[in-house]
Amino acid sequence: MSKPNQPFHIEPAEIMPTLPTQFFATLVSNVNRQVAQGHDVINLGQGNPDQPTPPHIVASLKEAADNPQYHKYSPFTGYSFLKEAIAHRYKEDYNVDLDPETEVAILFGGKTGLVQLPQVLLNPGDVCLVPDPGYPDYWSGVALARAEMKFMPLTADNSFLPDYSSIAPSDRERAKLMFLNYPNNPTSAVAPLSFYEETVDFAAKHGIVVASDFAYGAIGFDGKQPVSFLQAEGAKDIGVEFYTLSKTYNMAGWRVGFALGNAKIISLINLLQDHIYVSLFGGIQAAAATALTSPQDCVKSLVSRYQSRRDAFFAALSEIGWDAPKPAGSFFSWLPVPKGYTSVAFANLLLEEAKVAVAPGVGFGDHGEGYVRVGLLSSEERMQEAAYRIGKLGLF
Repeated sequence: MSKPNQPFHIEPAEIMPTLPTQFFATLVSNVNRQVAQGHDVINLGQGNPDQPTPPHIVASLKEAADNPQYHKYSPFTGYSFLKEAIAHRYKEDYNVDLDPETEVAILFGGKTGLVQLPQVLLNPGDVCLVPDPGYPDYWSGVALARAEMKFMPLTADNSFLPDYSSIAPSDRERAKLMFLNYPNNPTSAVAPLSFYEETVDFAAKHGIVVASDFAYGAIGFDGKQPVSFLQAEGAKDIGVEFYTLSKTYNMAGWRVGFALGNAKIISLINLLQDHIYVSLFGGIQAAAATALTSPQDCVKSLVSRYQSRRDAFFAALSEIGWDAPKPAGSFFSWLPVPKGYTSVAFANLLLEEAKVAVAPGVGFGDHGEGYVRVGLLSSEERMQEAAYRIGKLGLF
């Protein structure tokens, strides 16, 4: 019996249309269009490290790939040697003690954990406090949990730290989760230990789990090491920190990250991952352990490279009259747009007229309006050239 000549209809789940729009897909598309037309675009709008993974880490993977043990499924929660390696690194760098088996979860990149956490802690209608501006993938996890976001403004007059006293009492009482991120994407701000101590007190008082996104934790300038949330007394009682090898070791494509801290939350993340994954390829875990336990000269060299780029770029910005404070951490700069422009209009102008790509601040939240994010992700010479190209537009 023949079927009616009608197309088969696929109906997505109700949650799919509610997921946040990928704002930066438009930026990538615009840059690619300019490049396809033959233009020399200096792309400073990305957040992707531009340097290769250090050779000793790559060599470790090559050696590990020959090990038949790693050709089988890895243990569901990952190899103990990798969890021990991250505990070793945190003890050495931050004097934080972690139990490798109960306080460390291996992730398929830091983003995975950031999206998973709301799903293991929030029910539909629960409130999550989210920085504004902030990393847009926080929104994704909250949306997947069918929870509700309340934004914490990050403004220059408060050093781009949230002001807990300004949070509405009803939001404080309903909130079950809060995201923080220092060194910050996109503002490049850093947080002192006193802020994390205040955070622990605030979160404990109101029953809010803290999620510290420490993706740029290794990148601090002028000889100052960024502070880990877990260095604050009581932090492990009320929260977790997310760490990734993507930025510290230029391993973005390797997809290795960790959740660290509160044992109950770690067990929930592992439980969810048991239903989704078998753990990372063992060879990658071995190479990640090499990265964490080897001498950290490659990290120091990388931070020095970013600082040199920062200094060269800001010297050129000063020459063209674009004034802004230098970033204290991360590999981003947060720059105010000229009067009369929105962040999108200014970013579009730079791409069209100067062939320089930057990320509009509004893509990170409403309080990102008035700024653009510029990545320190090209050579000193190209960073300087970008500034000079912008200067020729005569806007400053």
